Parts: sequence; structure tokens; C-alpha cells
Amino acid sequence: IKLLGRMDVVEKRRPQDGRIKTRNPRGDEVEMRLSTLPTAFGEKMVMRIFDPDSTVKSLDALGFSQHDADRWEQLVKRPYGIVLVTGPTGSGKTTTLYSTLKRLATEEVNVSTIEDPIEMIEPAFNQTQVQPHLDFDFPEGLRALMRQDPDIIMVGEIRDLQTAEMAVQAALTGHLVFSTLHTNDAPSAVSRLMELGVPSYLINATVLGVLAQRLVRTFCTNCREPDESAQREMLDAMVKPWQISGGYRPYKPVGCVDCRMTGFRGRMGLYELLTVTEGFKEKVSKEPNIDALRHQAISEGMRPLRLAGALKVAEGLTTIEEILASTPPLS
Repeated sequence: IKLLGRMDVVEKRRPQDGRIKTRNPRGDEVEMRLSTLPTAFGEKMVMRIFDPDSTVKSLDALGFSQHDADRWEQLVKRPYGIVLVTGPTGSGKTTTLYSTLKRLATEEVNVSTIEDPIEMIEPAFNQTQVQPHLDFDFPEGLRALMRQDPDIIMVGEIRDLQTAEMAVQAALTGHLVFSTLHTNDAPSAVSRLMELGVPSYLINATVLGVLAQRLVRTFCTNCREPDESAQREMLDAMVKPWQISGGYRPYKPVGCVDCRMTGFRGRMGLYELLTVTEGFKEKVSKEPNIDALRHQAISEGMRPLRLAGALKVAEGLTTIEEILASTPPLS
């Protein structure tokens, strides 16, 4: 495996990263990211599998509700500004960004990315990887991209003030900028920018919206069974003070050959979309604490992650336990 990933097969004392491009039994192309780590009992390897087909999925297939899909489409078609996607590692941020950018990339639109590392090779983008050992980091990469006549820029991650300032500069000069952060929810991303040192007036001038997301396992449709013991009260208690309208179709995982006896097959996204309005900008300027920002965003139509998850439970797609384990509590 190390040989296929172009890694040093002799070196066992240092961590290494590699990449394999192969095909699955159906003949579809698949990429795998490799990471090794020396441990007390030998090398440990983790393989992350990337399916290129995931970048051509519709928003509905990714897990967007119609409410959020319509708002997201309006957001990403703006001519300039900053759109942020936030969530923990492995929450599907890259898939959401690539899927969105793939639809925006046409012959007339120059989509350029600066990443660390390049997650998936996409011919429709001009992709660049940072190389810190050559002093080519995110800020330097952004400076270079600005001279390449881009229409849309994707920055792998905003990690420091310098990168944030360059992203703001790109947005102010007429570019649409996408990037990621690691925060618990959408309003926290705005707070994180302020903690990095970005002035509130620049946030108001450039940030268009923030999408927070999580991934949860979905039932195997071949073996799931109705859960007669499930009670509506459990779902209602999970989302107080909100209420879930409509039907409630609880299922439970069983397990079969198709899902390897787990009861789950595949994953879907849960989304929390904050759009920056004039009312939200006023809060950022005058009352920039996280509770005030969250209350303002919810009052203007943002659905919290846990509420989005509860709707998936009501539709019979996943379990209450999956939602509780992956989403922050409602406040």
C-alpha cells in the first residue's frame, strides 16, 4: 500500500502522507488519501476514500432541505463576497464545496483553488497546493491567485489573520471567495473571524453567509424496520422550544448483507445556513457576542443543526441517537 501511495516503504519512524488513484469493482475511479503514524506496536495507517462522483451530486442528494437549497443557490450566485463552510474534520465540507464549485465552473468562469492538500483532482478547477517548505502558504498562494484573473477563489482553510485578510481583500476587489473554518455552528464562524482580528466593518462588507454542517449515517433501506417503541415525545423533547410539524415515521436499524450487518448504509449532511442580512450586520457591529448573533440568525430563518437532524428522523432516514451524537444542543 505504501508503494502504491508513493511513500517511503523503508521509513517507519516518521509519519507519512500518500495518495492512491484506483478503480472500484464497477470500474469507477476512486481516490484514497493515506496517512501513516508510528506507534509502539508498528505503523498505523488510515485510508480516507474519496468518490469523485460525489462532486456531481445535487443539493438534495447531499441532504439539503428545499428551504436551505434555495437559499444556498441564491448565496453562491452572488458576484463577489465570502461564503464560509464550517464544521469539524470529516463533516463533508470538501464535498459540499466541490459539488457547489463544479456547478459554477463553466468555460466562462475561472475557478481557482489553493488547498492543503488537494483533496480531489478536478479538471474543471485550477488547483494549487500550498508548500510551506518553499514559503508558499495560503496568504502567498492567494496573492498569486489574485494575479491569475480568477472569478471564483476557493481557499482550503482560513487558519490565521493573514489568510483572513487576503480573503477579505479578494472579496473587496470583486471576487467570490469560498473557504472553510472549524467551528461548532454557523454564527461561531463570524465570532472566529473577529477573534482572529478581522474588524467587524470588514466582516459586514464581505461575508455573505455561513454554512455549518455535519454527517450522519442513514438507514439501510433494504433491512430497516418500523420502530413501534419509538415515541413522538422523544423527538419533541430534542428540539424544544421548536416543534416538528407533519408525520413521524420512526425506523430502527436491523442489519443485512448489503450493509454488512450494521443497519446503516451511506451518509447524508445536516445543514445550518446563516445568511448575512442588514439586521445581522447591526448585531455584528453593536452586540457581537455569540448568543446575540445566534438569536438574530434564527429569527431571520436559520434552522439549527439539531432541528435539521430532527426533520431527518421524522422522515425515517436516521436515528435520534445519530443526531444527538453529531449536533450541538439547542440553546
